[in-house]
Amino acid sequence: MRFLLNLLLLTICLTGNAQSLPDDNPKSMRLTLDEAISLAKLQSIASFRSKNMYIASYWDYRSYRASQLPGLRINTTPFTYNRTISAQYNSNTGEYDFFPDERISSDIGLSLNQNVTFTGGRLSLSSDFSRMENIESGNTSYRTVPISIRLSQPLTGFNEFKWQSKLKPLEFEQAKKSFLSDVEAISEQAVRVFFNSVGAEIDLKIAETNLANADTLFNVGKGRFQIGTVTQDELLDLELTYLNAKISRTRAKVNLQQARNTLNSFLGFDKDLAIIPLIPDEIPKLKVKAEEALTLAKENNPQILALEARMIRANETIARTKATSGLSADLRANIGINKQAKDFKDAYTSPFGDDRGLGISLNAPIIDWGTRRGQIKMAKSNKQVTDAEVRQAIIDFEQDVIMNILQFNLQEEQVAISAKADTVAQLGYNVTKQRFMIDKVDVIKLNAARNSLDNARRRYIDALSEYWRRYYTIRQITLFDFEKNQTLIKSLDYLLED
Repeated sequence: MRFLLNLLLLTICLTGNAQSLPDDNPKSMRLTLDEAISLAKLQSIASFRSKNMYIASYWDYRSYRASQLPGLRINTTPFTYNRTISAQYNSNTGEYDFFPDERISSDIGLSLNQNVTFTGGRLSLSSDFSRMENIESGNTSYRTVPISIRLSQPLTGFNEFKWQSKLKPLEFEQAKKSFLSDVEAISEQAVRVFFNSVGAEIDLKIAETNLANADTLFNVGKGRFQIGTVTQDELLDLELTYLNAKISRTRAKVNLQQARNTLNSFLGFDKDLAIIPLIPDEIPKLKVKAEEALTLAKENNPQILALEARMIRANETIARTKATSGLSADLRANIGINKQAKDFKDAYTSPFGDDRGLGISLNAPIIDWGTRRGQIKMAKSNKQVTDAEVRQAIIDFEQDVIMNILQFNLQEEQVAISAKADTVAQLGYNVTKQRFMIDKVDVIKLNAARNSLDNARRRYIDALSEYWRRYYTIRQITLFDFEKNQTLIKSLDYLLED
């Protein structure tokens, strides 16, 4: 009888190590970690969001570049009808009389405009044509400006084009590196959900094995209780272990289903597909130098560009405040030729008249009760705060990079130790189980050995997960592949093909 019970227990223990999901499931799919990461980059919602954020930044930058090029515009009022009563001088009476005035007019103009980044002004080359017909008298007149060069130039104002030329290229470079960093963040997230599913799978196998063992041991205990080799409190302990094992298995099933749903959702699969994650057997033999990683992070990480852009905006705010709250002066000038004619055929024939103008406008506060001074002081104070925050952010960033590298360099050893501990725990459990079969150890020691095995297996999976998560974290921070010794920065033109 004892031999049969021992054989049953051994069979259950061996069965517990098998996959809990059958391979012939038509809705199942084996998936490696690399495949999960590739799918996450290709079809996850996070990938879709990152791609479209980059595309939006790209077109924003293209709009800025287009604003620096000459732009041709047409301005026209095809038809305007106006009827009013106007005062006109009557030479016969020497007085002003009111007469009806009914007119139809139209005009059209072309202008070639160019923003001047260096000065903040705007230069235009334009041509205008106007026609007016007096319905009462039947007279028609034409006015043309065949060519006119116009300049609008702030003399003491805020040069928006100058600050845009500093910020826009920096923001676009930040958007590009942010996308590449997001890709590595997606990889890290894929590792997380992948190993969560692996862990849940192992937890279920452990729970099923524990339940089978607890059931068998409870039955063995009942037999031994009958012959007096097991006390009643030991039997109750075996029964309690059995009941707890049933609860743990139910909880493990729910956790596994939740982990699978999360993995399927993240990778963009239907919830009915059962993904069997395959645990990676090997990890790269890799040690990263902290100094090298820190240099790469300062060169490539988008956070550094964000801090630089923040400094530029603080200086821009000071310049804008000074320009808009004090004396402002604007210059407007134009030079060209014009013509007024009764017939259209004469509208563009010489002689032409001069079309020129020059004007300066000034705007300055006389009494503002210290408003301007307060605004400038506040802008400068905010700039000082920004300087301090950026300096501290850089210090924190450097420390974070170094800590991430040091922690990653420890993970290879942690994985090796966890793998060895898992093997030792398995051997220890096998020995303890055999000794229990021959009644050399009690139930407490057997359960302790089983718990040690379960904990060792879980720690090994956690160590693998931690290694791969930190591996992709340092790639995200530095945008550099240390395994292949090459940068992750590349052209993103393929994102625009769709």
